[in-house]
Amino acid sequence: MKKIIQITFILLICFSTQAQDKKAKALLDQVTAKVKSYDNIVIDFKYSLNNSKENINQDSKGNVTLKGNQYVLNFMGMTKIFDGKKTYTIVPEDEEVNISSVNEKDDNAITPSKMLTFFNSGYKYSMDILQNVRGRKIQYIKLIPTSSKDQRKEILLGIDVQTKHIYNLIETGKKGTKTTLTVNSFKTNQPLSKNQFTFVASKYPNYYINKLD
Repeated sequence: MKKIIQITFILLICFSTQAQDKKAKALLDQVTAKVKSYDNIVIDFKYSLNNSKENINQDSKGNVTLKGNQYVLNFMGMTKIFDGKKTYTIVPEDEEVNISSVNEKDDNAITPSKMLTFFNSGYKYSMDILQNVRGRKIQYIKLIPTSSKDQRKEILLGIDVQTKHIYNLIETGKKGTKTTLTVNSFKTNQPLSKNQFTFVASKYPNYYINKLD
């Protein structure tokens, strides 16, 4: 009788987990569909890095403009432009521009253009807690990297239940480092200039142009 109860309990847990995974998959699919429905997205965000063992606690703000796989990212005093073929990293402090090619098919590279859909491959996922954040219902999904080489232990992805937009992303490393990206504003279908994702060298006449490949 005891064994039957144990087996029944295990089966119930399995069925419950499968149901959660289906709910998580359905919600992630909704997020992906919503992102793909926009012509462009402009995000202001806050980035926090914390490691209590190393006594590290840093906060930074940034913004990113996304259209397809193209983007312009302003973060930590630098600007990074990806025009669909090459990445231009502009570093005003050093008066330098680094130009490199990016393998957008690399699943391990979470580039800004993948920031809102990176979870579609390489992770196991399940429903986590539902929180009320200033009147917004935020449903968290736990993502576990499937690669043993991945240095991240888990990722919590917070999704606004009403808008299906990502609210925040909490990443915990295997060595205890925690990084949190929180979306402060999420704007869509904004009027963008024709040269929004084009690097114009004439704007940086005294900069050293460093072609990395």
